[in-house]
Amino acid sequence: MPAITQATSGLVATKGSEQNGEADVTMLQSATPRGEFEKAGPVGRTAEVKPARALAAQDPQLYELLVEEKQRQVSGLELIASENFTSQAVLECLGSCLTNKYSEGYPGARYYGGNDVIDRIESLCQRRALEAFGLNAEEWTVNVQPYSGSPANLAVFVGLLQPHDRIMGLDLPSGGHLTHGFYTAKKRISATSIFFESLPYGVHETTGLIDYEELRKRALVFRPKLIICGHSAYPRDLDYAKFREIADATGAMLMCDMAHTSGLIAAKLLTSPFQWCDIVTTTTHKSLRGPRSGVIFVNRKNVPEGEERINASVFPSLQGGPHNHQIAALACQLKEVLSPSWATYASQVIQNCKALAERLQGHWGHKLTTGGTDNHLIVVDLRPDGITGAKMQLCCDEANLTLNKNTVPGDTSAANPSGVRIGSPALTSRGFKEKDFHRVADWLHEIILVAQEIQTTHGKKIVDFKKGVHGHPRLAEIRREVTDFARSFPMPGHTDI
Repeated sequence: MPAITQATSGLVATKGSEQNGEADVTMLQSATPRGEFEKAGPVGRTAEVKPARALAAQDPQLYELLVEEKQRQVSGLELIASENFTSQAVLECLGSCLTNKYSEGYPGARYYGGNDVIDRIESLCQRRALEAFGLNAEEWTVNVQPYSGSPANLAVFVGLLQPHDRIMGLDLPSGGHLTHGFYTAKKRISATSIFFESLPYGVHETTGLIDYEELRKRALVFRPKLIICGHSAYPRDLDYAKFREIADATGAMLMCDMAHTSGLIAAKLLTSPFQWCDIVTTTTHKSLRGPRSGVIFVNRKNVPEGEERINASVFPSLQGGPHNHQIAALACQLKEVLSPSWATYASQVIQNCKALAERLQGHWGHKLTTGGTDNHLIVVDLRPDGITGAKMQLCCDEANLTLNKNTVPGDTSAANPSGVRIGSPALTSRGFKEKDFHRVADWLHEIILVAQEIQTTHGKKIVDFKKGVHGHPRLAEIRREVTDFARSFPMPGHTDI
């Protein structure tokens, strides 16, 4: 089994990491000048892998699969906007003895014994969550038990709405999320649209920006009980004051789903929704760089009995025992978010994304929705290039760049969208700077050209297109270039898995 190689020059290790070759990338970035990584060569210094011995011995087949996935992550360029690389400390929490414990209920009110330590861990996580966003515990309550973002959103709807109440969220092709009430002409896709009546709002057909005036007109007619602001593929900051005006005019509650941008909001680089919104939800593994979990914040004054209703919705209405290893891992990550280094990381995420946008659009002439970005992601509209998002994704996979096909405004099919979504958080966690993202943009441009060539020679049908992807000489060449380049950057987490 081939060993994984990583750049380790100038490494500052945590206590005990000298024995297992592990180091947090944040320490690598602070201790090692960028030029040192360049001097290390294409793969840097090699460090012998210290395997997860228990797993390797008990289940070598599964262990090899985990090693293979780790190698894929180390050797490739992770550009999916919703993914990130969490730290060794967070991974240690996720693999800890906390997995063993049941703790149905909330701190001080559990249905099982033996939860004194668990209570203290969850309470610590709650305090840090409030502190990370500058919130007062007398004004805001927080629930850190949701298993992820979608369950957190559903818990809000179940806790604060009645079946068939009306909601409004950003349309999926405009950059919204499935859980914000998405449906098609033939089918109600999300559970949100099944149990509640949903009317989406969209973006301006020319600018690609949220059309707040059209939203206001629709809301005044539809009279929703809840308006949702937030997105999964919208590259601009939000005007929460306008959302608040519309919510007040229609008597609606206002909820923000900041899953994608919470890490940037915590760093005070994007507008905070807390001044304007009644409820705020988030995942914790995207720009926040933590474990996979969810959080719900509720304004005590604006939402009567909000704490009781949300808590009862999370447990026992939707979930059983909380995942204590996740909660501890989140508490660990929130401590990092509260550190001075976090603003530096978050700022670099935005700078890198702007550099990527400028290179793709300004230098190579590709079309971006809204014409650029304010945050951590861009959406490339491939219609002018004559290819689909699915074809671009296939070619990128072959070249060791990972991104996802994505709808753009005007699309009618989420299964065959016209764009791709690209994000900067994960590669920023590996130490990428603006010039590195320029190189990434150059590869993406070349891949678009290859995709056009394959479509010309093999045909537009995806089944025919696939035949030209595997083994394409230029894609194979780019893959080798990408692998050499990616391996010169450090990777957070375990060395082998």
